[in-house]
Amino acid sequence: MKKTILLSTVTAVALLAGSINIESMPSDSKRVYPSNNKIVLSYNKSIKEVIHSVVNISTTTKIKQRSQQHPMMNHPLFREFFGQSFPNVPQKRRAHSLGSGVIISSDGYIITNNHVVENADEIVVTLAGKNKEYIAKVIGLDPKTDLAVIKIEAKNLRAVKFANSENLKEGDLVFALGNPFGVGSSVTKGIISALNKTGIGLNKYENFIQTDASINPGNSGGALVDSRGALIGINSAILSRGGGNDGIGFAIPSKMVKHVAVSLVEDGRIDRGYIGVSISDLTSELKEVYRSQNGALILNVEKNSPAQRAGLKLGDLIIEIDGKEIKDANDLKTTVGNKTPGKSIEIRFERDREIKSAKIVLANMDKSLDPSTKMAYIEGLSLQELNDKLRAKYRIPSHVSGVFVSGVQIDSDAYELGFMYGDIIVQINQMIIKNSADVEKALKKKERKVLFVNRGGYHKPIVIK
Repeated sequence: MKKTILLSTVTAVALLAGSINIESMPSDSKRVYPSNNKIVLSYNKSIKEVIHSVVNISTTTKIKQRSQQHPMMNHPLFREFFGQSFPNVPQKRRAHSLGSGVIISSDGYIITNNHVVENADEIVVTLAGKNKEYIAKVIGLDPKTDLAVIKIEAKNLRAVKFANSENLKEGDLVFALGNPFGVGSSVTKGIISALNKTGIGLNKYENFIQTDASINPGNSGGALVDSRGALIGINSAILSRGGGNDGIGFAIPSKMVKHVAVSLVEDGRIDRGYIGVSISDLTSELKEVYRSQNGALILNVEKNSPAQRAGLKLGDLIIEIDGKEIKDANDLKTTVGNKTPGKSIEIRFERDREIKSAKIVLANMDKSLDPSTKMAYIEGLSLQELNDKLRAKYRIPSHVSGVFVSGVQIDSDAYELGFMYGDIIVQINQMIIKNSADVEKALKKKERKVLFVNRGGYHKPIVIK
């Protein structure tokens, strides 16, 4: 009886607490059957033209390897005849690989992945539906975006038309074209699963389109197109546990592809903008401090950098560049890197909960390394001798000796290795570090090294190959 009374009480309280209105879709929806005896649903027109813009790429690379001696050479009679120093002559073998590419101009320029053609001794291109082979030459490589431009001597080719990847939406229908497993031209269908994917660890500049359209080995460098057949991306990689397709493929967006392709064709290289700051994302705790909930937080401003000349400081939150919202640190890196050195940009940032603006003239990233960076044999690492001023400013105990990390350039080797502003290099292998000369001496040795940094009182190892 007590249980019944308790249940009734709870029910009464629930009724008194209020009600919930759950919305439903209309119940009179109709199913559409796309096919009958006279109608066939087809995407043929979507890919009919662009399929002729996707090419097969075959590469050959010469690899040196030691020859394997015949087992009989270990027989005592052979050893006595030939001697103990029978020559072990290095032999060359040829490694072959397959990939895809996309024709971007009628006179033979082709965009593909850097990893498809990098280090290749010979690149052979075959057009879709044709048997004729063309020897291609490399026009330019950009490992940081995993893009490359090659060229064949041909005319009147069917070049792809570019779409603006900034107009894409999740759920858009897409097609992936390429040469999977070397079986020839192939098309797979899917949707855009996500946009602006970063932190995958594939490239230094990441802003991927994620799709569930099958991107298999050999599809690298092929086209990702929309339902009009317009290029929205270049197929780059898949995430897979077993090596097969798990429905998670990534493509480099067409806006980045176009920028890199034009730069490689016109200049043979990529000159990237640079402002000279170390940055990070906003944590949940920091979002309570700043008015803006998105942006790139400045952790360090390099001496004599464009950012310092513009008045930017530690703790500033960059929220916009040239009217474009900056969502996080990677967004800032990609936005600035895609701009031309020497160009003036308008930057908006938050400081003390106030929105301010400044103009910055971009420097060239590849020409902005200071002398200490080169001295240290680690690209992008700036070092400074420990002194009383630094010790007082950062509360570094007197018993801690080493070299102070005064700057880590974004997108550099130092950045990728995990160095952070304020680290103190205290030891490299078994060598205790007292000054910059010790760092230089230790890093000159051609061996794998374990470098220890003091970070907030704790030691962190960094492996340098």
